[in-house]
Amino acid sequence: MRVYLPSTLPALARVVAAGELGPAPLNGFAVTPALVEWYASGDTEELEYVALTEAARASLRLLAAGQEEGAARRVVLAAEVPDETVKAGAGLKERAHVRVVEPVPLKLLAAVHVDDPAAVPDVEAAIAALPAADAGDDDARFVVDGVEDHELLWYATQEIPDLLS
Repeated sequence: MRVYLPSTLPALARVVAAGELGPAPLNGFAVTPALVEWYASGDTEELEYVALTEAARASLRLLAAGQEEGAARRVVLAAEVPDETVKAGAGLKERAHVRVVEPVPLKLLAAVHVDDPAAVPDVEAAIAALPAADAGDDDARFVVDGVEDHELLWYATQEIPDLLS
């Protein structure tokens, strides 16, 4: 199953150093039955884009929580994990939200999606606006939603060292 795992550039560097993403459980996003039911007219590619977008929002929250230092660029790791390691459903907020119950070895990463450096000012603005947006401020929500105008760039796994340098 393709799972989109929110991350940051420093966290990606740790994944490379450790050889895996963990510890489990890991929050991720995927094409779940709830997402398929909600987005009934979408094909697989559209549904995967929704899951990727949700993971990018979660990456923004990692950046906003200050859990990671470094450039304000959203990062999403796309991994092909065994179906039996993915749990969806009860207790998860978003339709695409899943939990991966085992660490994800680096060899299961299929791609990395990262903001272009040109997106950094908008990502920083979204991070600053996030508390007000969560409190219901429509103007702040507009700023946070606006970061999604930036498409994440796709990187093959063999490009990770160049991305991190």
